[in-house]
Amino acid sequence: MNIPKTSYPRIVIIGGGFAGVALAKKLSKQEVQVVLLDKHNYHTFQPLLYQVSTGGLEPDSIAYPIRKILKDFPNFHFRLAEVNEIDTTCNTIKTNIGDLKFEYLVVASGSKTNYFGNTEIEKHSMAMKTIPQSLDLRSLILENFEEALLTTDLHERIALMSFVIVGGGPTGVELAGALAEIKKGILPKDYPDLDTRLAQINIIQSGDCLLKGMSANASAKAEDFLEKLGVHVWKNVRVTNYDGKTVTTNSDLTFDTATLVWAAGVEGATIKGLDAKDFVTRGNRILVNQCNQVKGFDHIFAIGDIACMVTDEFPHGLPMMAQPAIQQGQQLGDNILKLIEEKPMKPFSYKDKGAMATVGRNKAVVDLKNIRFQGIFAWYVWMFVHLFFLIGFRNRMVVFINWVYNYIRFDREARLIIRPFKKKFKT
Repeated sequence: MNIPKTSYPRIVIIGGGFAGVALAKKLSKQEVQVVLLDKHNYHTFQPLLYQVSTGGLEPDSIAYPIRKILKDFPNFHFRLAEVNEIDTTCNTIKTNIGDLKFEYLVVASGSKTNYFGNTEIEKHSMAMKTIPQSLDLRSLILENFEEALLTTDLHERIALMSFVIVGGGPTGVELAGALAEIKKGILPKDYPDLDTRLAQINIIQSGDCLLKGMSANASAKAEDFLEKLGVHVWKNVRVTNYDGKTVTTNSDLTFDTATLVWAAGVEGATIKGLDAKDFVTRGNRILVNQCNQVKGFDHIFAIGDIACMVTDEFPHGLPMMAQPAIQQGQQLGDNILKLIEEKPMKPFSYKDKGAMATVGRNKAVVDLKNIRFQGIFAWYVWMFVHLFFLIGFRNRMVVFINWVYNYIRFDREARLIIRPFKKKFKT
């Protein structure tokens, strides 16, 4: 990999997400060599992926080059690589560009879409975990409307214009709200010769409420917002299969659609060498102690979505969200330095700053530690928080200007089929 030799301890970080970047920034000016590996050369602000999928933002608005984040820091090296295996015996990682030895290893590989073993759903549905996936979904949505113009079969036209979103978490709720606004404000202008009232937007949740983990008020209000936007909310329904045409469930309900978006869950993106049952627990996550050390190792750590840190408050591990990842990355930076200096490490304590979700124009729900609110003020808070956590001044300005423009004009101008993507739909 052409990483220079140094007398400083080498810390290798796998993954450039929220956790990996937070750790790298924390270690950036210390007397250590930091090597960050990722299969993409950019950091993705995942909470806004749904806006790329629905044409509200271009992908470069929510992505930022990893090298630029840490360009002024000494002893930092980035390599574009995919890690294939971790050799814990020889303290070596094996990648598609070569092998690399480490003194300390931090796995921050994040999560991936969990299809719960259903290969048919995985084959025919759309995921939304990465920028390429979001661009594929954007193209598919637009191409389906173009195809709906051409068909003379009414049943096929309705299926091409309709959507099923599986999963009632923040991703599913926000995507459903965005699609409802497109149906209401944009499609009638773009496709005046289509009866866009035929389009249906369905969100399916296996549990009895949306936004599980937020307050009952937030859940009920989000459902109310969606229903007022014309979204059909189906609770206590579990999707069992999707063949590219028909969605089947554990009830009598079926849905004919050309677009099923799978947002029903994620699992840890484990790496060979740390994927044995000794290390992995529920959700395919690596079990760590309160200092983020992997079971059986003093010098190998896991942080972020991939790490399962069990606490009394979170018996199944900390939530797979940005805040726990950022906080773990920041504290682990301090703890690794203490470990190098042979000082005791400080156990991690998660500071829950709350949760929020937007459901469309002037509609959001916010749960903070001591206050909960919904509506237009919550929407402004949601926008401010997301702008604050975006990386890069340009990205913040571009996203802000886009939001202001979209709000005033009730428009989403990134409705572009840049890279065609088509899943064949058969009647």
